[in-house]
Amino acid sequence: MNQHSLRRLVYATLLATLATPLTVQAQAKAAPPIDGIIGKLQAFDGKTLDVATSSGVVHVVVKGHLTTYKQVSSDLSHVAAAPYIGVASAEQDGKQVAKQIFIFPMELRGAAEGSVLTDPPGASSHSRMTNGSVSRPAGSHSRMTNGTVQNSNGTTLVVNYQDGSQTISVPPGVPVTEVVPQQVTFTPGDAVYATTKKLPDGTLVTDKIFQFVPAAASH
Repeated sequence: MNQHSLRRLVYATLLATLATPLTVQAQAKAAPPIDGIIGKLQAFDGKTLDVATSSGVVHVVVKGHLTTYKQVSSDLSHVAAAPYIGVASAEQDGKQVAKQIFIFPMELRGAAEGSVLTDPPGASSHSRMTNGSVSRPAGSHSRMTNGTVQNSNGTTLVVNYQDGSQTISVPPGVPVTEVVPQQVTFTPGDAVYATTKKLPDGTLVTDKIFQFVPAAASH
């Protein structure tokens, strides 16, 4: 898997914070951003991990009790009340259409916060938060949006983040997964997100790691 494919997978898989406008007018505030890194796991020994990111390999030290997370199957009925969501979407007919939705727990509120294109500059198609193997029409634009649900009506979502919001259409049958604490066996090559803090000496430390898995395998 090359770096462009990895960025597309990761942004599309994790950084997709769901925003579906339901009739509920929650007007939730944007979540304070959580520092973190996302990329392809190179090595993990329980005490340290090396993650290949778009800017190079990053070394992180596990500090304190480590909590690991993975995805379990969920549904749209849990989206409106979610503390934080991620949405992988693709542009179709001038609007963002959800391809996958992630419901994050309160302690990950603010992870990968924002809305970003996930394909490399100059590519013919652009993803904002599109999950790995999702196919898109040529010229479509995909992105990954992480934030809090402002409102939802079951067919449309509005996701708030620090510097704006994103309205996303939600088609029937879109996969929804909940990110939950669970023991994970990590393997080199896994797509992972680790929250990070920088110590005064520059060392990055983490106590939370999320393993991304394809929608079809996340049940």
